[in-house]
Amino acid sequence: MSTLVYKRVLLKLSGEMLMGDSGYGISAEVLERVSNLIKPLHAIGCEIGVVIGGGNIFRGITGTKSGFDRVTGDQMGMLATVINALALCDAFQSVGVPSSVATSFEISGITSAFNAKTVRKKLKNGEVVIFGGGTGSPFFTTDSAGALRAAELNANLYIKATKVDGIFDKDPEKFADAIKYDSISYTDCLNKNLQVMDSTAFSLCRDNSIPIIVCNLFKKDNILNAINGQTVGTLVKGE
Repeated sequence: MSTLVYKRVLLKLSGEMLMGDSGYGISAEVLERVSNLIKPLHAIGCEIGVVIGGGNIFRGITGTKSGFDRVTGDQMGMLATVINALALCDAFQSVGVPSSVATSFEISGITSAFNAKTVRKKLKNGEVVIFGGGTGSPFFTTDSAGALRAAELNANLYIKATKVDGIFDKDPEKFADAIKYDSISYTDCLNKNLQVMDSTAFSLCRDNSIPIIVCNLFKKDNILNAINGQTVGTLVKGE
């Protein structure tokens, strides 16, 4: 357990990943896959926090196109992430991984409000903590929420798990000649406007010296190899 290169990890999952092929909502099959992916990481002593998005249910910025006020839309999106966090927590517990949910705002009788000291203690005691509610404020993405939680928890690594193999110079799903970066600096990500994460998230990680790995969640052993310091996806680090 002491040989892990990255002992405490913040894993960011998009809400869209939870819907699988259904196009909306939460897929039981995906929940099972994610929980079975987390279980071996937990078993080897990795301390894991998970930030989940809400795009499978509602995205605030998309809601503005339907006439919602941006603040209202973002608040709805935050609530969507809480639904996903509860679903993940139940899935983790079903495979024997102790877990709990902390949200940026308390929902009486359902979740407790995030407290960094409390969560750090839970992580040390072997509990996986899932974070819902984003940052608790509108105009911030769940990528930024992930970077914020990583900084607050003194995480050693921020993993953004996606459906692609890393960061590319352009969208690999649209351009066959897209080139993947094996490693890149925070500053280059910002200067090149590589939109795999928003600028606030990149800046938070840079300012707190938290390396980022962007990789395919479901590619065999990717996350396990990442926490062991092996080359996976794209590593974002200092200059």
